Amino acid sequence: VQLVESGGGLVQPGGSLRLSCQASGTDFLAYEMSWHRQAPGKQREMIASISRSDTTNYTDSFKGRFAISRDLPADTIYLQMNSQEPEDTAVYYCHADISDGGRMGEAWGQGTQVAVSS
Repeated sequence: VQLVESGGGLVQPGGSLRLSCQASGTDFLAYEMSWHRQAPGKQREMIASISRSDTTNYTDSFKGRFAISRDLPADTIYLQMNSQEPEDTAVYYCHADISDGGRMGEAWGQGTQVAVSS
């Protein structure tokens, strides 16, 4: 199973950006999917997760400006990021708990860079 993120780039402070992450492969099922980020010199942190039934969970510090959503048939999740701040500059990663050929496992995307700067 592969996870491919897209939508990163340069955004001005106060602007918005929408990230996408699509899972692909054969004979797999993606269960809970989530977004994480890692800023320079900092540990990776979870932003939000979403279940197959659209139940969402957010880390407190990301509530309000970030919104996770899912297109189940397309095996894709999204992260809408509003009111961007320079501190949001980071590599954003997608993660999924998966069943791959009947075996449970997990997958990470390669990450997409987001830079918030004027």
